[in-house]
Amino acid sequence: MASGNTSHLLSLLLLLLTFHSSVAEVFFEERFEDGWKSRWVLSDWKRSEGKAGTFKHTAGKWSGDPDDKGLQTYNDARHFAISAKIPELSNKNRTLVLQYSIRFEQDIECGGGYIKLLSGYVNQKKFGGDTPYSLMFGPDICGSQTKKLHVILSYQGQNYPIRKDLQCETDKLTHFYTFILRPDASYSVLVDNRERDSGSMYTDWDILPPRKIKDVNAKKPADWDDKEYIEDPNDVKPEGYDSIPVEIPDPKAKKPAYWDDEDDGLWKPPKIPNPAYKGPWKRKKIKNPNYKGKWKTPWIDNPEFEDDPDLYVLKPIKYVGIEVWQVKAGSVYDNILICDDPQYAKQAVDDFMANNREAEKEAFEEAEKERRAREEEEARRAREEGEKRRRERDHKYGNRRRRRRPDPHDMDDYHVSLKFSAI
Repeated sequence: MASGNTSHLLSLLLLLLTFHSSVAEVFFEERFEDGWKSRWVLSDWKRSEGKAGTFKHTAGKWSGDPDDKGLQTYNDARHFAISAKIPELSNKNRTLVLQYSIRFEQDIECGGGYIKLLSGYVNQKKFGGDTPYSLMFGPDICGSQTKKLHVILSYQGQNYPIRKDLQCETDKLTHFYTFILRPDASYSVLVDNRERDSGSMYTDWDILPPRKIKDVNAKKPADWDDKEYIEDPNDVKPEGYDSIPVEIPDPKAKKPAYWDDEDDGLWKPPKIPNPAYKGPWKRKKIKNPNYKGKWKTPWIDNPEFEDDPDLYVLKPIKYVGIEVWQVKAGSVYDNILICDDPQYAKQAVDDFMANNREAEKEAFEEAEKERRAREEEEARRAREEGEKRRRERDHKYGNRRRRRRPDPHDMDDYHVSLKFSAI
């Protein structure tokens, strides 16, 4: 019976999963498999200036699966721009999910690793940094200080960066970046399926004026009691408290043997602090029964706020693009996904982590070992070459550099000649 129930539950779960995947709408999914070239157009932006980079279709140096290829930036100190046209989509009344993976195989030094969604008509051969976009999302690294995770939204033709300081990953393994935007204008940012941040477009972008503002004309009411503690009115000073001396004679002190009362006067022991003296008497403190808390300026409706129920709605999306500048090239883009189902996106990340992550780590560690061994060998050869050149220089110029040491007999003859010259 238990076995039958388990089988029934598994069948039901499978049915639910099948139903769930059937209702999820995938607008665009790119894993750069066969036929990817027919979907992507390399831009000529900056090419006439000799500043345009290109992309390689490769799995990279330490992919967990050598057959799992992406697009890797190629050529250092270049601008990279490539885009794909997608079926037009609107996120009105639906959740929008943008997800992709990137692996920084290079020491990037300074450069971007983000992705863009574009609206309207785009001349893909001229797609570049000045092309308007609706959403820009992803890492931007420069030196050891800047490790920014951009989330920039376009509203009525103007770009608005998120107000929060989000941080991206900087190691050399594959990481998935996910942005989820919902019809209530709430959002989530995930890295490798772990929520990095969440909030609302109303509060985390300076797009609309705030709903509420502080009432600058408000004043604390005169009867507002903000004293948390007060003196106990029933506390009474103990009888004789004021007669307690501050100091008392030291009971342990003894008159010195040399002391003479007639010559030195009447001896008195030195004073010490009185342990019984507790300072000026004060009533003890008790909780104030009328305490209302610290007064704060109240919030009021902002008269300049005008709601836009379509705040979250982007212009219809028609293209997805990669447009970055990098000092050092070598970033591998892959697994680009645009859909309306966060669970579908989550499953894509889970599948990669389960099937590729450990193999990728092992490949990376092996590549690091080879790199270190190569650098050590190059350093050894450089040392040997330097030593060889030094020996050759010493052999060639050594005799010229040696100073001839004077003969002591020559010096004796010199002094003798001086002596006879003086005579």
